[in-house]
Amino acid sequence: MTSRRHFVLAAGGTGGHMTPAQALASELQRRGHHVALITDERGAKIPGLFKDSQVHVLPAGRVTKNPLGWPKALAAISQGVAMAERLYETFNPAAVIGFGGYPALPALWAAIRNDIPTAIHEQNAILGRVNRLLAGRVTAIATSHARVGRLKDKYYDKACLVGNPVRDEVIALRELPYPLLTDDGVFRLLVTGGSQGASILSSVVPDGLGMLPIAFRRRLQVTQQCRTEDIEQVRAKYAELGIPADLATYMEDLPEKLGWAHLVIARAGASTIAELTCAGRPGILIPLPSAADDHQTANARELAQVGGGRSISQDKFTPVELAKQMQKLGLDPEALQNAAGRSRSIGRPDAARALADLVESIDQPSAPELVGVIETANRLAGAGA
Repeated sequence: MTSRRHFVLAAGGTGGHMTPAQALASELQRRGHHVALITDERGAKIPGLFKDSQVHVLPAGRVTKNPLGWPKALAAISQGVAMAERLYETFNPAAVIGFGGYPALPALWAAIRNDIPTAIHEQNAILGRVNRLLAGRVTAIATSHARVGRLKDKYYDKACLVGNPVRDEVIALRELPYPLLTDDGVFRLLVTGGSQGASILSSVVPDGLGMLPIAFRRRLQVTQQCRTEDIEQVRAKYAELGIPADLATYMEDLPEKLGWAHLVIARAGASTIAELTCAGRPGILIPLPSAADDHQTANARELAQVGGGRSISQDKFTPVELAKQMQKLGLDPEALQNAAGRSRSIGRPDAARALADLVESIDQPSAPELVGVIETANRLAGAGA
């Protein structure tokens, strides 16, 4: 039984950063620890997350390529650092863990300035900007991929492969069989663009499904996340096609919908892929071309290589191409189930526990426990455990 400690998690205000932070918070709380979150206004408003934790909104300037905005951004970061330091005086954290995004920067910088142990978790296959900035100064680096682009070789001795934590509700799906699919049964399709939605899916998916053979089209049951400005147009299109569709701008019950889906069409965000592979669901992935360092294309590579899904670049994602890929997957139940199994084979359901083990060890960075945790996690990950 470990002693009760306080931990601060810092995450940018998107689902890709906040969801793994929530998974770690739940695991640490199960172990008897106290957790507080530092984020921005967007993160604090995401429904269903951090209901049982203190949430602190700090200013976080975004440093862009335009130098005219730097003074304002640096002032906001400085203000955030000062506020984080005041929080640490009363909260006394054993460690501060960052999940990327600019809101994590002042929280981690304040910890480093005050000799508080720190870790960063990288969800993507390419190290993000804030994590890249801090990699040389933090105590430990947790990764979701064995090799991470833009992570310098000299930092791999403190890197630990843990995977990308997902919610308990998604982990539970791993124990359930893939939904029964017959040649003439209902085909359930889940379409999601991540926490911010994706207009490209709203414009291409309905038209692509409309090109399917009539017998296949009549079997479809679609659940789709849409942006607010797109939802009524998408609803009208599905009605015109006669395809039953449940549409929403945000899906708080996404794990439940993932559980009954036969196929998922989605962006290639890190959390989306972690959930697909943990649950064992095949996907058609459309990486966001504007993502920093094209990291979504890198994210999708492993799933496509093992045969758990298809990756289609956005410039090639047309209704015709989607219809072609849907027929390849959807008209062969055995092939689709095999793809689900291959997706499941690369899932890491123990990611939250592995990350919590690491976090519990970093407040004594000179002790052999930290080295042991990193070596054990990397060995198990390399063995496919």
